[in-house]
Order: sequence, then structure tokens, then C-alpha cells
Amino acid sequence: MRYFLPFILLLFLSCDFQGNNPVRNQDHKEKIEEILSQQSLKGTILIFDSKQNIYYSNDFAAAEKGYLPASTFKIPNSIIALETQVLKDENVVLKWDGQKRAFPSWEKDMTVREAFQASCLPCFQKVAKDIDAKRMKAYLNKLHYSNMDVHEGNIDNFWIQGKSRISPFEQIDFLQRFYTKKLPILNTTHDKMIRIFEKENTDSYRYFGKTGWSDENGINNGWFVGILDKKSTVYYFALNVEPIDQKDVSKFAAGRELVTREILKLLEIL
Repeated sequence: MRYFLPFILLLFLSCDFQGNNPVRNQDHKEKIEEILSQQSLKGTILIFDSKQNIYYSNDFAAAEKGYLPASTFKIPNSIIALETQVLKDENVVLKWDGQKRAFPSWEKDMTVREAFQASCLPCFQKVAKDIDAKRMKAYLNKLHYSNMDVHEGNIDNFWIQGKSRISPFEQIDFLQRFYTKKLPILNTTHDKMIRIFEKENTDSYRYFGKTGWSDENGINNGWFVGILDKKSTVYYFALNVEPIDQKDVSKFAAGRELVTREILKLLEIL
């Protein structure tokens, strides 16, 4: 009996340990890469089934590498702005200064939610400046949003150029901590961010997504990250891709979300 009890304890601990380690499934690699190539893209997608504790990907090694966060940084940027009262809520109007912008759709006053959904870079550059580098760094540390190179000289662009990096695995970790209320933020901040972030809300699911696009040294790199809450299961996803031909970005803007949704359908998630 004295040998039997330690054995049972060891078996229990072993099972518990294994249960906490997500399974990695790469069964759909070829089909995923075919979907990517149809939109002239190459790269990786990482999807996490939080109920089954399974990661799906076509390239787990690439999903562990860091890339510039680009406009996916609007997620923590918005959270920090709400926490510091730089932004009151999703309905605050961000004024256009009348200056020429990269896209005509940005050349108008927008609410925070509208600016987030339109990925208005100048809007959130001003938000970051209003937060300031000292507070930004303090909150990024508090939120465990690591590997951001932030200082006064780059407070308005550290997420689109320079040394800042985040991996698809880290994107999903942050999204999961946000959605499950594990971040050290106010409940009111969480609720406001949900309203900013949400793209669709149907009878069967809620869908959140954010694009990102950086162009550094002639290399276009893009993201689509988000959450699909099907009530019974919550899925988290992070796509990071580049154009197969860096000189042809004709499919790049729309292609990131399009391929993500196609891959979610392939896995019978969406």
C-alpha cells in the first residue's frame, strides 16, 4: 500500500501535466498552403481551440518567430488608452486635422471604433503620443506584451518599424488573456474594448479581427488576428503572411482575412 499511493499520485500528476500541454496538429498543412497560394500569399496561420486544447498550423516553426506587430498593436494601444483615460470609450471622436492621409477613407473625423475598424494609422499614432512613452512602457510590462522597443523618439511608430516583435503564439496568448479577463485591466475597459474589436455578432457566433501591415526595407508583412466565439468553444487565430511576389500586393489587403476565413471553414470551425 505504501508503494501504491505514491504511484497513483505520480500517475495523477503526469496526466495533469500532459493535459496542460496543447496538442499540435499539422494535418491540414498542404491544404492550408494551397489556400494561401490562391491569394498569392505565403506564411503561417496558428489557430487555438481552447476547449480541446489543440493548436492547428501549417508551420509551427514560423508561428514561434517574431514579426513587427503593425496594426494589430491597435489592440493593446486601445486598451492602454482606455485604462489611462486618453480615450473615454469607443464613441470618442478622433478629429481629422485636414492633412493628406494615405487613404481617402482616413480623411474624416472618426469614432474610436470606426478608426480601429478602418485601421487608421494617424489616429492611433496620436493616441500613442497622448499615452506617452513612459506610460506606454509601464502598461506594456503590466500586460506582459513583451518585446516592444519603445522610447520617446519612436512612440508613434515603434509597432510598424524597428526592433519590436511579436509571434503568432504570443498574439494568441495575449488575445486569450484579454478575452478571458486575465489581463490586469478594469472590467469597464474590457467591455469597451469588446465593442471596439467586434466585427460580427450573430445568433451562432461572435467574431473579432484585426489586420496589420508593415513594409520595412521593401518587405511587406501582414497579419490577421482575432477570436471566434461559438458559445460552446472559443477559437483564437493569428495569421502572418507575405506576398509571394513582394512587388505584387494586389491581393494582400483583402487576402489576409479572406484566407483566414477559408482556413477556418476548412477546419469546420466557421
